[in-house]
Amino acid sequence: MTTRIVPIDEAYVEALARFFADLPEGDRTFVKEDADSVEAIRAWLDPQRQWLALDEDQRMVGFLAVLPLRGWSDHVGEIRLVVHPGHRGAGLGRTLARHALRDAVGRGLTKVQVEVVADQEALLAMFTGLGFTGEALLRDHVRDRTGALRDLVLLAHHVDDSWASMRTVGLDAELNGGS
Repeated sequence: MTTRIVPIDEAYVEALARFFADLPEGDRTFVKEDADSVEAIRAWLDPQRQWLALDEDQRMVGFLAVLPLRGWSDHVGEIRLVVHPGHRGAGLGRTLARHALRDAVGRGLTKVQVEVVADQEALLAMFTGLGFTGEALLRDHVRDRTGALRDLVLLAHHVDDSWASMRTVGLDAELNGGS
């Protein structure tokens, strides 16, 4: 399957609203942005920090954002990544995460973090495979839409340390998509 990653823009707002609305209830719990309406999405739209994954039929199959933190943490970026359930397990999440890392490095960020619900084992494995390490376990930190409390894992990728290590063993080329 061929997937294209494109910057988000106004033309995709309605499709993005449908993408989020079509997610299973459990997945929508973990979308931090207000994605309940087109107007809400327009309020946080940022083409320089957000991308969409489109399949060969131009259907939206993923969403990605790299959001720099502010103030004393302005060297840190936070990844937000959502893959449509029908496209999981085929490497799209990994492709989007690689895109996020390349963008973060290009922007001069020295640390990239992502929050993952602790029981999302495949997602944890994907990010650790890309050089992320655990920094914190926040117990009962997330309340899902049913009211159940869930643990949250904070993973971080320290760019300078990780990239130096990956260069040593040749993994930087893999992260960059084989180039």
